Amino acid sequence: MILSTFVVRVIFPTAAVGMALVAAERGWGLLNNLDLNPVVSIVAAVLILDFFIYLQHVMFHAIPALWRLHMVHHADVDFDVTTGLRFHPVEIVLSMLIKLAAVAVLGPPAVAVIIFEVILNATAVFNHGNIRLPAAVDRVLRLIVVTPDMHRVHHSVKVAETNSNFGFNLPWWDRLLGTYRGQPEDGHEKMTIGLNQFQDKPRQGLLWLLALPFTGRDPGDRKITQ
Repeated sequence: MILSTFVVRVIFPTAAVGMALVAAERGWGLLNNLDLNPVVSIVAAVLILDFFIYLQHVMFHAIPALWRLHMVHHADVDFDVTTGLRFHPVEIVLSMLIKLAAVAVLGPPAVAVIIFEVILNATAVFNHGNIRLPAAVDRVLRLIVVTPDMHRVHHSVKVAETNSNFGFNLPWWDRLLGTYRGQPEDGHEKMTIGLNQFQDKPRQGLLWLLALPFTGRDPGDRKITQ
Protein backbone atom coordinates (compact mmCIF):
# COMPACT_ATOMS: atom_id res chain seq x y z
CA MET A 1 0.00 0.00 0.00
CA ILE A 2 3.06 2.30 0.06
CA LEU A 3 2.73 3.09 -3.66
CA SER A 4 -0.98 3.88 -3.25
CA THR A 5 -0.16 6.21 -0.36
CA PHE A 6 2.45 8.01 -2.49
CA VAL A 7 -0.03 8.40 -5.33
CA VAL A 8 -2.76 9.74 -3.03
CA ARG A 9 -0.56 12.15 -1.10
CA VAL A 10 1.73 13.47 -3.83
CA ILE A 11 0.75 12.76 -7.44
CA PHE A 12 -3.04 13.14 -7.24
CA PRO A 13 -3.06 16.49 -5.40
CA THR A 14 -0.68 17.79 -8.07
CA ALA A 15 -3.10 16.63 -10.76
CA ALA A 16 -5.97 18.48 -9.07
CA VAL A 17 -3.92 21.69 -8.95
CA GLY A 18 -3.03 21.19 -12.61
CA MET A 19 -6.72 20.84 -13.48
CA ALA A 20 -7.44 24.10 -11.62
CA LEU A 21 -4.77 25.87 -13.68
CA VAL A 22 -6.18 24.47 -16.93
CA ALA A 23 -9.71 25.46 -15.91
CA ALA A 24 -8.55 29.02 -15.13
CA GLU A 25 -6.74 29.31 -18.47
CA ARG A 26 -9.75 28.08 -20.45
CA GLY A 27 -12.47 29.75 -18.39
CA TRP A 28 -14.02 26.51 -17.18
CA GLY A 29 -16.09 26.31 -14.05
CA LEU A 30 -18.45 28.40 -11.98
CA LEU A 31 -15.94 30.44 -10.00
CA ASN A 32 -13.93 31.34 -13.10
CA ASN A 33 -17.03 33.02 -14.46
CA LEU A 34 -17.99 34.99 -11.35
CA ASP A 35 -16.47 38.33 -10.40
CA LEU A 36 -15.67 37.50 -6.77
CA ASN A 37 -13.14 38.90 -4.37
CA PRO A 38 -10.13 36.52 -4.49
CA VAL A 39 -10.38 35.75 -0.76
CA VAL A 40 -14.10 35.01 -1.06
CA SER A 41 -13.41 32.78 -4.06
CA ILE A 42 -10.74 30.81 -2.18
CA VAL A 43 -12.90 30.31 0.93
CA ALA A 44 -15.93 29.34 -1.16
CA ALA A 45 -13.86 26.88 -3.19
CA VAL A 46 -12.43 25.15 -0.11
CA LEU A 47 -15.91 24.80 1.42
CA ILE A 48 -17.51 23.52 -1.79
CA LEU A 49 -14.70 21.03 -2.43
CA ASP A 50 -15.16 19.72 1.10
CA PHE A 51 -18.88 19.28 0.40
CA PHE A 52 -18.03 17.36 -2.78
CA ILE A 53 -15.83 15.02 -0.73
CA TYR A 54 -18.68 14.48 1.71
CA LEU A 55 -21.07 13.62 -1.15
CA GLN A 56 -18.50 11.31 -2.72
CA HIS A 57 -18.10 9.47 0.58
CA VAL A 58 -21.87 9.03 0.86
CA MET A 59 -21.94 7.72 -2.71
CA PHE A 60 -19.24 5.13 -1.99
CA HIS A 61 -21.43 3.80 0.82
CA ALA A 62 -24.75 3.94 -1.05
CA ILE A 63 -23.82 2.39 -4.42
CA PRO A 64 -23.10 -1.37 -4.11
CA ALA A 65 -20.26 -1.54 -6.65
CA LEU A 66 -18.50 1.41 -5.03
CA TRP A 67 -19.09 0.05 -1.55
CA ARG A 68 -17.29 -3.16 -2.45
CA LEU A 69 -14.19 -1.06 -3.16
CA HIS A 70 -14.66 1.06 -0.05
CA MET A 71 -14.93 -2.07 2.11
CA VAL A 72 -11.11 -2.25 1.98
CA HIS A 73 -11.01 0.90 4.11
CA HIS A 74 -13.68 -0.31 6.53
CA ALA A 75 -12.40 -3.88 6.87
CA ASP A 76 -9.56 -2.68 9.11
CA VAL A 77 -10.21 -4.17 12.55
CA ASP A 78 -8.06 -1.50 14.19
CA PHE A 79 -8.52 2.27 14.06
CA ASP A 80 -5.33 4.29 13.66
CA VAL A 81 -3.46 6.53 11.25
CA THR A 82 -2.81 3.63 8.85
CA THR A 83 -6.58 3.25 8.39
CA GLY A 84 -6.62 6.68 6.77
CA LEU A 85 -4.13 5.46 4.16
CA ARG A 86 -5.84 2.16 3.40
CA PHE A 87 -7.85 2.37 0.17
CA HIS A 88 -8.15 0.06 -2.80
CA PRO A 89 -6.20 1.35 -5.85
CA VAL A 90 -9.36 1.32 -7.99
CA GLU A 91 -11.15 3.48 -5.41
CA ILE A 92 -8.20 5.87 -5.43
CA VAL A 93 -8.38 6.24 -9.22
CA LEU A 94 -12.16 6.73 -9.21
CA SER A 95 -11.91 9.28 -6.39
CA MET A 96 -9.33 11.24 -8.34
CA LEU A 97 -11.45 11.26 -11.49
CA ILE A 98 -14.38 12.56 -9.44
CA LYS A 99 -12.17 15.24 -7.89
CA LEU A 100 -10.84 16.33 -11.29
CA ALA A 101 -14.39 16.61 -12.60
CA ALA A 102 -15.40 18.62 -9.53
CA VAL A 103 -12.47 21.00 -10.03
CA ALA A 104 -13.34 21.44 -13.73
CA VAL A 105 -17.00 22.20 -12.92
CA LEU A 106 -16.26 24.47 -9.95
CA GLY A 107 -13.26 26.32 -11.39
CA PRO A 108 -11.53 26.98 -8.04
CA PRO A 109 -8.33 29.05 -7.77
CA ALA A 110 -5.27 26.79 -7.80
CA VAL A 111 -4.27 28.13 -4.37
CA ALA A 112 -7.65 27.01 -3.01
CA VAL A 113 -7.01 23.47 -4.26
CA ILE A 114 -3.59 23.48 -2.58
CA ILE A 115 -5.12 24.69 0.70
CA PHE A 116 -7.87 22.09 0.45
CA GLU A 117 -5.43 19.24 -0.19
CA VAL A 118 -3.21 20.26 2.73
CA ILE A 119 -6.23 20.41 5.06
CA LEU A 120 -7.64 17.12 3.72
CA ASN A 121 -4.39 15.23 4.25
CA ALA A 122 -3.84 16.72 7.69
CA THR A 123 -7.35 15.98 8.91
CA ALA A 124 -7.29 12.44 7.44
CA VAL A 125 -4.29 11.73 9.67
CA PHE A 126 -5.84 13.52 12.65
CA ASN A 127 -9.33 12.03 12.58
CA HIS A 128 -8.03 8.49 12.06
CA GLY A 129 -5.65 8.88 14.98
CA ASN A 130 -5.94 6.34 17.79
CA ILE A 131 -6.14 9.04 20.44
CA ARG A 132 -8.69 10.04 23.03
CA LEU A 133 -9.15 13.76 23.52
CA PRO A 134 -10.60 15.11 26.79
CA ALA A 135 -14.40 15.15 26.43
CA ALA A 136 -14.61 18.93 26.84
CA VAL A 137 -11.97 19.49 24.15
CA ASP A 138 -13.66 17.02 21.78
CA ARG A 139 -17.04 18.75 22.19
CA VAL A 140 -15.58 22.09 21.16
CA LEU A 141 -13.34 20.79 18.37
CA ARG A 142 -16.06 18.78 16.65
CA LEU A 143 -17.96 22.00 16.06
CA ILE A 144 -15.34 23.00 13.51
CA VAL A 145 -13.43 19.82 12.55
CA VAL A 146 -14.04 16.07 12.44
CA THR A 147 -12.39 14.63 15.57
CA PRO A 148 -11.07 11.07 16.03
CA ASP A 149 -14.01 10.13 18.28
CA MET A 150 -16.50 11.51 15.78
CA HIS A 151 -14.98 9.65 12.84
CA ARG A 152 -14.37 6.51 14.87
CA VAL A 153 -18.16 6.04 15.05
CA HIS A 154 -18.12 5.77 11.24
CA HIS A 155 -15.90 2.68 11.54
CA SER A 156 -18.31 0.75 13.77
CA VAL A 157 -19.53 -2.67 12.66
CA LYS A 158 -23.13 -1.46 13.12
CA VAL A 159 -24.55 -0.41 9.76
CA ALA A 160 -26.43 2.60 11.14
CA GLU A 161 -23.18 3.88 12.63
CA THR A 162 -21.09 3.07 9.56
CA ASN A 163 -23.58 5.14 7.57
CA SER A 164 -22.98 8.25 9.66
CA ASN A 165 -20.30 10.91 10.12
CA PHE A 166 -19.16 10.94 6.49
CA GLY A 167 -17.23 14.21 6.75
CA PHE A 168 -13.43 14.23 6.54
CA ASN A 169 -12.63 17.87 7.30
CA LEU A 170 -15.76 19.68 8.40
CA PRO A 171 -18.57 18.22 10.56
CA TRP A 172 -21.17 20.65 9.27
CA TRP A 173 -22.45 18.62 6.31
CA ASP A 174 -23.30 15.67 8.57
CA ARG A 175 -25.14 17.97 10.97
CA LEU A 176 -27.01 19.78 8.20
CA LEU A 177 -27.99 16.67 6.23
CA GLY A 178 -28.91 14.38 9.13
CA THR A 179 -25.99 11.95 8.99
CA TYR A 180 -24.36 13.10 12.24
CA ARG A 181 -24.08 10.69 15.16
CA GLY A 182 -22.53 11.98 18.35
CA GLN A 183 -21.60 8.70 20.04
CA PRO A 184 -21.75 4.97 19.27
CA GLU A 185 -24.66 3.07 20.77
CA ASP A 186 -22.39 0.81 22.86
CA GLY A 187 -19.90 3.54 23.79
CA HIS A 188 -16.37 3.78 22.45
CA GLU A 189 -14.96 1.23 24.88
CA LYS A 190 -17.36 -1.53 23.78
CA MET A 191 -17.75 -0.56 20.11
CA THR A 192 -16.38 -3.09 17.60
CA ILE A 193 -14.30 -1.65 14.74
CA GLY A 194 -14.44 -2.92 11.15
CA LEU A 195 -17.00 -5.05 9.35
CA ASN A 196 -18.76 -8.01 10.95
CA GLN A 197 -17.84 -10.40 8.14
CA PHE A 198 -14.12 -9.50 8.28
CA GLN A 199 -13.12 -9.77 11.92
CA ASP A 200 -10.41 -12.39 11.33
CA LYS A 201 -7.10 -10.52 11.65
CA PRO A 202 -4.98 -13.03 9.63
CA ARG A 203 -7.17 -12.22 6.61
CA GLN A 204 -5.80 -8.68 6.39
CA GLY A 205 -2.80 -9.16 4.06
CA LEU A 206 -2.11 -7.10 0.94
CA LEU A 207 -3.28 -9.70 -1.60
CA TRP A 208 -6.44 -10.34 0.42
CA LEU A 209 -7.18 -6.58 0.48
CA LEU A 210 -6.63 -6.22 -3.27
CA ALA A 211 -8.98 -9.14 -3.97
CA LEU A 212 -11.56 -8.14 -1.36
CA PRO A 213 -13.90 -6.12 -3.63
CA PHE A 214 -14.21 -9.12 -5.95
CA THR A 215 -14.24 -11.98 -3.45
CA GLY A 216 -15.47 -10.55 -0.16
CA ARG A 217 -18.98 -11.14 1.13
CA ASP A 218 -21.08 -7.99 1.19
CA PRO A 219 -23.76 -8.06 3.94
CA GLY A 220 -25.93 -5.96 1.65
CA ASP A 221 -27.72 -3.53 3.97
CA ARG A 222 -26.17 -0.14 3.14
CA LYS A 223 -29.33 1.99 3.31
CA ILE A 224 -28.51 5.39 4.74
CA THR A 225 -31.20 6.47 7.15
CA GLN A 226 -31.65 9.85 8.76
